[in-house]
Amino acid sequence: MSPHIFVAIPALDELATLPQTMEALALQSCRYNFSVYVCVNQPDEWWNNPEKLRICEENRQLLDYLSQFDKFELHVIDRSSREHGWKGRDYGVGMARKVLFDNILQIANDDDVIVSLDSDTLFEKSYLQSIGDRFRENEKLNTISMPYYHKLTAEDDANRAILRYELYMRSYFINMSLIESPYAFTAIGSAIAMRVRALRKIGGITPMKSGEDFYLLQKLRKMDYVSNWCDGVAFPAARFSERVFFGTGPAMVKGRAGNWESYPIYHHLLFQEIKHNYDLIPQLFSENITTDFITFLENQFHDADLWSPLRKNATSAERFSRAFHEKADGLRILQYMKQKQKEKGISDEDALKANFLFFFEKMPDFLENLKKIDDLSTDELDFLRNLLFEFEKELRYREYKTKE
Repeated sequence: MSPHIFVAIPALDELATLPQTMEALALQSCRYNFSVYVCVNQPDEWWNNPEKLRICEENRQLLDYLSQFDKFELHVIDRSSREHGWKGRDYGVGMARKVLFDNILQIANDDDVIVSLDSDTLFEKSYLQSIGDRFRENEKLNTISMPYYHKLTAEDDANRAILRYELYMRSYFINMSLIESPYAFTAIGSAIAMRVRALRKIGGITPMKSGEDFYLLQKLRKMDYVSNWCDGVAFPAARFSERVFFGTGPAMVKGRAGNWESYPIYHHLLFQEIKHNYDLIPQLFSENITTDFITFLENQFHDADLWSPLRKNATSAERFSRAFHEKADGLRILQYMKQKQKEKGISDEDALKANFLFFFEKMPDFLENLKKIDDLSTDELDFLRNLLFEFEKELRYREYKTKE
């Protein structure tokens, strides 16, 4: 049976971008039935804030635009008009995604599919078809972290910022994939597709103000395998934004000011430390051992006897391994990386060069004497991004062929 595809799009101050996403959806050559849900949202108190009134008015115009749109089945959720906006602390993109998902869960069948987009995302005509095909091909598949690619713009500052951000994101994914971490995925809210039954099983999305996509994928991964392969590619916009606390837009804003502290390029040797700990899981099942990462986890959970209860509850080494990965999840690995990279004084430049040698055995000539990433031209940054993108695509496909 073919799944129905539900497309979920949060929108806040997106009058300039959402129409392009809607037209891209209208052009889909998709043989699956699909419908689109858009949640136009903002805090209700913004109507009384002169500094936010422009956004309120543009959200109103966006609702008018959507009310006249008739190119496919569309459901609009108004969380922006007076008395309809968010109240109190419950607001933000995470809450918008929760409202969207909850509305879809009320009517969808377990085997249907939810495609999470942002209102500035573009894609080719076959995008929804490729997603539907993947889920139909593998009836057990629950989640896909979709391939993504930020297309460059006419603004060089934006291009340099997004390219530097992609060096961070893709280096991280590639290293996690090479050590076969269960948490090797890229969390981008505009590039996630999931089976309805999976979202129901984890109790829906936790409505965080930022990073909800990361925690959603992590919850889904703790339940089941997350695939990284699909023929379709999402093209999120490369633009400066401070509507959320962290993510692509805020990273670009910080990066433009020269602050990449929150998005370092991690050295491949740090990932090899994690791999070493993965290799020690069978030994840890039998006895206590000490490594920097194990000590870090014990400190994070404030428990010097973290492993004994896991051993007691595990009926096999395989179950213990799963319990270990529940503790040593993507968040803990990221925290450990950040701490260790800072302790070791590893610069982004040194990590970038070491990673390229590790990934490709030979780095591009212009990297050899690199002192500052800022010294790279936009074309050079794009060249590096594209090398990583192609290698990442190869790893995504290799994982798909191996695990499915």
